[in-house]
Amino acid sequence: MSFPLLTATAVLPAVGAVATAAVPAARRTAAKWLALAFSLGTLALAATILVRFDPGGARYQLTESHSWIAAFGVRYDLGVDGIAVALIGLTALLVPFVMLAGWHDADPLETGSRRWRPTQGFFALILVLEAMVILSFEATDVFLFYIFFEAMLIPLYFLIGGFGDRAHEHGEKTASTQRSYAAVKFLLYNLAGGLIMLAAVIGLYVVAGSFSLTEIAQARADGSLRMGTGVERWLFLGFFFAFAVKAPLWPLHTWLPNAMQESTAPVAVLITAVVDKVGTFAMLRFCLQLFPEASTWATPVVLVLALISIIYGALLAVGQRDIKRLIAYASISHFGFIIMGIFAMTSQGQSGATLYMVNHGLSTALLMLIAGFLISRRGSRLIADYGGVQKVAPVLAGTFLIGGLATLSLPGLAPFVSEFLVLVGTFTRHPVIGIIATSGIVLAALYTLVLYQRTMTGPVRKEVSAMPDLRVRELVVVAPLIVLLIFLGVYPKPVTDIVNPAVQQTMSDVHQTDPKPEVEAAK
Repeated sequence: MSFPLLTATAVLPAVGAVATAAVPAARRTAAKWLALAFSLGTLALAATILVRFDPGGARYQLTESHSWIAAFGVRYDLGVDGIAVALIGLTALLVPFVMLAGWHDADPLETGSRRWRPTQGFFALILVLEAMVILSFEATDVFLFYIFFEAMLIPLYFLIGGFGDRAHEHGEKTASTQRSYAAVKFLLYNLAGGLIMLAAVIGLYVVAGSFSLTEIAQARADGSLRMGTGVERWLFLGFFFAFAVKAPLWPLHTWLPNAMQESTAPVAVLITAVVDKVGTFAMLRFCLQLFPEASTWATPVVLVLALISIIYGALLAVGQRDIKRLIAYASISHFGFIIMGIFAMTSQGQSGATLYMVNHGLSTALLMLIAGFLISRRGSRLIADYGGVQKVAPVLAGTFLIGGLATLSLPGLAPFVSEFLVLVGTFTRHPVIGIIATSGIVLAALYTLVLYQRTMTGPVRKEVSAMPDLRVRELVVVAPLIVLLIFLGVYPKPVTDIVNPAVQQTMSDVHQTDPKPEVEAAK
């Protein structure tokens, strides 16, 4: 029996969570190092998946299959395609950086002794969340996926509500109330989407007699399973609604700005760079593969919603006074590009969307973590409370600028390639949508450069005059992210080689081919 690599990659952080939570309360530093060690071990296993994955091989590789709930046909089925491999790698890569960035975020405040161990809980919850996300990327049984899709809400709810941002202009009592509101809003939105999806999952089982993604897809391909058009469209809507909430797509996005604003910067990175990717990933894996006719039918409406997300998110980012809310609305705009690329139904659009998931994770992580370092020094999230930072902390300002330039998709940095592919892929089939979407690029330049100008340039405000520059631990966090953004910006081939075969198979699932160019290339 071969080594269950996929299971091990998810079990290791779960075991690490239990071990971290069991560390005695007085040994907070030991708990941090233990959690970091488990996250690095998970990264090593994710790297092993990457090495063993053959882009030219079977669609789902490193598969594991065991009977679980036989009476209902539920199996423990795991497998990864190129898209899942890329996102597992992103998740495993970001978690150690998140832990290092939040090294002191859960240390108890000096308010007397506490019986609860917040530091151990903070790092244990991050590891639990990592395990749930990885299993979501690996699951090829629809019911198994649903369980982990919903289960990841639990650790994230406590990370938002129990370990929120300490920088608040209205005092700790108000901050606690707003954290609770953000956590509950996040939970209710995602639970509502999950309940609708559960009804669709049950409906799928009634129609197909199986929860196995591969079995259902094969039955549809060989004609042994035929869904009525109305049934398929209703099932698609049930799945898509849950994924659109998680993504988040306008108008189901409103939980995200509150959640990111009230979270610590590392938790905000987990939300938008890791957890939200499960929604867009699932659109590719489940919506398009299980419901090809319904996906094609819904494409015009989804493209319009994605376009609204692009413009709406960017416009609201321009007007924000809070740094974290600005980054949150920028992410809504970027997710609009990702969803637009998925439903453009072209190989360029879907390759660009998959690459965008990875690149957006890296760029948002860099920008949000540096923003967190900035906020922790000043004790305020308000843009107006800053000014002249580049004169007193030039390294911090410089890395913040790189993160901002990556966010606006500057050529030479990784997001540019993915955004360009999405726009090209959309324009070839839906030119009007593609043309209007380019306005999101202009607005991204506006909100990014205005943010940098107002916080980093100008006269040095008295409150930031003694601000320290980045420390060694913080440089260890940001330097690798900058290197990756530059490397993938000039050489994205390592990622595209992995994801392109999976994209081609998805295009085949929905019976789509790329439009032929109107002008043939000269021979």
